[in-house]
Amino acid sequence: MTTHAPPPGHDTPIALAPVTPLWQGLVAVYRAQLSRTRVSRVPLLFVAVFQSVGIMILMRGVVDTDSDSAREAVVAGSSVLVVAFVALNLLAQHFGALRAANALDYYKTLPVRPAAVVLGMAAAYASFTLPGTIATAAVGAVMFQLPLANLWALLLVVPLSGAALAGVGAVCGLLAPRPELATMLGQMGMSAALLLGVIPADRMPWLIELGRDVLPSSYGVDAFIATYGTPDWTAFGANLAVCAGVGVVMLTLSTWAFRRTARG
Repeated sequence: MTTHAPPPGHDTPIALAPVTPLWQGLVAVYRAQLSRTRVSRVPLLFVAVFQSVGIMILMRGVVDTDSDSAREAVVAGSSVLVVAFVALNLLAQHFGALRAANALDYYKTLPVRPAAVVLGMAAAYASFTLPGTIATAAVGAVMFQLPLANLWALLLVVPLSGAALAGVGAVCGLLAPRPELATMLGQMGMSAALLLGVIPADRMPWLIELGRDVLPSSYGVDAFIATYGTPDWTAFGANLAVCAGVGVVMLTLSTWAFRRTARG
């Protein structure tokens, strides 16, 4: 029997593509997620804004409109709820669905870092929230007779609170053993953001106030509240610094969860 020699280089392992730098990989994932969800963006924004405006209409009939703190808490809490609905709730469901369908294997084969995948997805989901948050805050300001002068502060509140909430949503979706549990965790997180965001902190029992202190969205709410009346920019900056710190921690944890899930 005649044997044929293997072609030259037959036993040479194929070199993998080099890993894309973090920033370039993040931008690529971000753009891909934006293009894939472009069709659903308007319905998502409509649902998030409709929900928050509906809550403000409901609260308009039950809160003490003579209390500045009550009016400010309702508007600020409802505005940040738009961020929680998308960045926390929907991102938790998205990662849970990807894990259940073994679709994370696709991202594992890409020459991008796990951090770029998590950050890119989180940024894409958080990007949807800015127009809806501004619209909700504007409607609420008119409804509750609050000033419109400092709505620009949302340009800082939304990205930083969105990063923190997106990190929480990603962790819930990646570590939940079943997609149903990821959905439940996302819904519970959004409900907590609603209940603890629209009630003034000074009217809460101390035990519930402790729960509010560990919820990242609370600091975004407090930062926005600090811009009303006579703005307290020190409190504004301090609350945003907490949001930024929580965002770094949670996105780092979600990157670890992605690696852990992908290896599994």
